[in-house]
Amino acid sequence: MQVMNNKVYDISGKKKIWFIISLALIAAIAVITVIKGVEIAIEFKGGTIISYSYEGDASIKDAQSEIEDLLKTPVVIQEGENLSNDSNSFSISFSYDTGLSVEDQTALTELLQEKFPDNKVELLDSNDVNPTSGKEFFLKCAIASILAAALIIIYIALRFKKISGWSAGVCAVIGLLHNLIFVFGTFVIMGYEINANFMAVILTILGYSVNDTIVIYDRIRENKNNMPKASVAELVNVSTSQSLRRSIRTSVTTISTMLIVSIVASIYHVSSILSFSIPMIVGMIAGTYASLCIASPLWVWWNERKSKSNKKKKK
Repeated sequence: MQVMNNKVYDISGKKKIWFIISLALIAAIAVITVIKGVEIAIEFKGGTIISYSYEGDASIKDAQSEIEDLLKTPVVIQEGENLSNDSNSFSISFSYDTGLSVEDQTALTELLQEKFPDNKVELLDSNDVNPTSGKEFFLKCAIASILAAALIIIYIALRFKKISGWSAGVCAVIGLLHNLIFVFGTFVIMGYEINANFMAVILTILGYSVNDTIVIYDRIRENKNNMPKASVAELVNVSTSQSLRRSIRTSVTTISTMLIVSIVASIYHVSSILSFSIPMIVGMIAGTYASLCIASPLWVWWNERKSKSNKKKKK
């Protein structure tokens, strides 16, 4: 079948394959999450952040196991630079339900000074982090995402009412959830903390993914007028095939940019950027896949089931 000199791919006809692939990957993410656990950022669970300065070169993370033995809790070490005096710096963050005592802080400082005697390790700052503000931020982002999903369903239902808008809206939101699961899985597999970067990636992917899906729905609506006798599956195949190049080109542009950012961040060991760029790459790939192979084929399946159900009722 050819439309406007473009090849039409039977994407909806292979919907079971797409669904099985996605379900298998989601199941794998669930298993890995149970095995590895989820790293929650200190701003969401509360704890202590201690900052130190040092001179010269030192691999501070070599002391991580000794620090954890002393404090009897997992720690996160982040290295950086102290711009005020051109010295190097690092921070140690960890959850501590009872707070860090003066004795423990002194013991930690002495441990680091003994471990790195030639680097003049000095305490810069020590702060207890209250999880309340982080939890409020997380809650606000969650509410924003839920409201966005509800508005997406309403918007698509009204704009595409000629092609069963409500079901199209629900399928679009399911596609979004599919993408968010893959972003979450990336954070878990890579060992990144669930922090502000996680919420930033989630909100960014929401915008990208729904835009791709709406473009395909627009094509379906136009083709329904041009192909009044076509089945739902044929409409989706034609519309998805017409949108294929555009979706892939848009995604490749963004993915390429994020890939360059990731390479530069890896060279300079900027983990805070990597925990945004790498999940963004995965989210963009999952978003393109979901728009083409999940949301629209799922809408076909929905309408086919509805049509069969109506036929049975008429009998």
